[in-house]
Amino acid sequence: MSAESGPKSKVAAFRIRLSVAMMLVIAAITALGLYLAQRNVARNAEHALWQDFRTKLSALDNLLALRQAAISERCRTLAANSRIHAALEDNALDLLYPSAKDELRDLMENQEAAADQVAGTLHAKFYRFLDNHGAVLPPPNSQDTGALTEKAEAQLPLQKLPENQQLGYIVNNDSSGETIDEVTVVPIFSTETGELISALVLGFKPLEIVPQTGDGGMKSGVWVNGRLYLPSLEKSAQGFLAREITSAFGKFNQVENNFPVTMNGSQHLVFYKRLNPDSQLPPAYEVCLYPLQNSVAQLHRLRWQIGGAGGLLLLGGFVASHFVALRFSRPVEQLTVDSETNRVQRREAEAALASTTQQLERSARYSADASHQLKSPLTVLRAGLEALLAREDFNPETYEELSTLLHHTHRLSGVIEDLLLLARMDAGHLRIDSVPVNLSQLVEEWIDDLEALPDSPEVKIEKEIPSEIFVTGEKRYISLIVQNLLENARKYNRCAGRIRVRAISQDGTVQLKIGNTGQPIARDDQGHIFQRFRRASTNSRVAGHGLGLDLARELARLHGGDLKLVRSDNDWTEFELDLPGAQPFPERAS
Repeated sequence: MSAESGPKSKVAAFRIRLSVAMMLVIAAITALGLYLAQRNVARNAEHALWQDFRTKLSALDNLLALRQAAISERCRTLAANSRIHAALEDNALDLLYPSAKDELRDLMENQEAAADQVAGTLHAKFYRFLDNHGAVLPPPNSQDTGALTEKAEAQLPLQKLPENQQLGYIVNNDSSGETIDEVTVVPIFSTETGELISALVLGFKPLEIVPQTGDGGMKSGVWVNGRLYLPSLEKSAQGFLAREITSAFGKFNQVENNFPVTMNGSQHLVFYKRLNPDSQLPPAYEVCLYPLQNSVAQLHRLRWQIGGAGGLLLLGGFVASHFVALRFSRPVEQLTVDSETNRVQRREAEAALASTTQQLERSARYSADASHQLKSPLTVLRAGLEALLAREDFNPETYEELSTLLHHTHRLSGVIEDLLLLARMDAGHLRIDSVPVNLSQLVEEWIDDLEALPDSPEVKIEKEIPSEIFVTGEKRYISLIVQNLLENARKYNRCAGRIRVRAISQDGTVQLKIGNTGQPIARDDQGHIFQRFRRASTNSRVAGHGLGLDLARELARLHGGDLKLVRSDNDWTEFELDLPGAQPFPERAS
């Protein structure tokens, strides 16, 4: 019971961890998506806000430019009036204002009766003339020229007459309270000498843009001398905004800029721009107040919508993660049970492997000991047979029998040597002394030995071997591999056949290919030719003990290479030996 509760508790813990991990991942992805979505919405809303603000501001600038152009044209026409010029040039100043009254009647009348807001601002509220020193020429009757307080009229004199038309604003206290009037100064030049003799000062009501709807559109006014003319705002709001603009002059560019401000709990965007940069009159600024509450409210609605959608997605993700965790935990639970079963089987397999390893070690030791024990009697037997063959008192049949026995003794000695070498490799006791070995020289030597054998069949040997090609390894073992392959190519060849030996070096590996004619190896036997004591089922009567190819391949792999059968069909069998290439010794290379 406790053994089953352990895996179940582990599966439950895994399920909880998986569910928590998936929830955290979903929460992180959702939060990132919400953040990116809100940032994108905020960017788009800000772009739309600025686009709308710039559009309205451009329309207002165009309207002001048209109004100013109309005022300038009318002022230039009045300044060029001949009656006014005659009064000034003849120094008949008592006739100046009466003459101007008739000429300026159209500009001064019906200013309050104008129905259109812009048209109403094209009618002058007052006018005055300045002498050649910039002082105000007092009018005989201020009612005809527009009433001004002494404080307001004191703002009209200039240090010198301007040569170009100039724009400015003055503070005036009339019956409606403190207001700001727009002043246009038009220079008057003598028609005889061309000198600057006077200037006409005209006062207009500033243009104020008041939204016609109650949605809080953009409003415009004028700021001058720390006072703001924006009658559509409350007095307290005007004073607060004037202080904010004055403070902004110390932080931002004093020609044109914008900044946000919070007024009466609502956010606004304030834009100011210098109206008279080259004027002698006090600096005046156009002020535009753009409310942001609609944009902020819309942005908040979009954020809430995105947040609500994100919350629903998050909730759905949590539910989905719970079910996915349950589904994923089922195979884990099965794996846990199977793992417990496999753990027991693994222990049994490890015990069996240890037993098999011990048996293999004993078998290897037995093979080595048996081979060593057989070498001594075989040596004695071979010496005795060679001594008997040296005698001359036997008949020919006896010599033939003794020769056969000696031949089999040599074969048995070869088997014992191969078994000893295989036993050392199986036990891991064989070590390779890797040095550069001239493979070309080894192949040439063994080919010469094959051709010198008396019982060698008549075969043609084709060689495609570079003069010197080196491999890394131990010379005697590489020689044993080459000997085995060449002897097999000779033994299993047919009469008048051929042997082809090729060697190439490619990408740090040397490939030695040895092929021969003769009966091919059966397809069913090709996968077993490297097994010990396994010989292909052919009709060949060539003697062998089934250890050569296995020994050659094990030695090749011990050198970091391999031996494989490339093909065996259509009267052709070919093996490929791969060995790591090497550079010759420096003295040999020189």
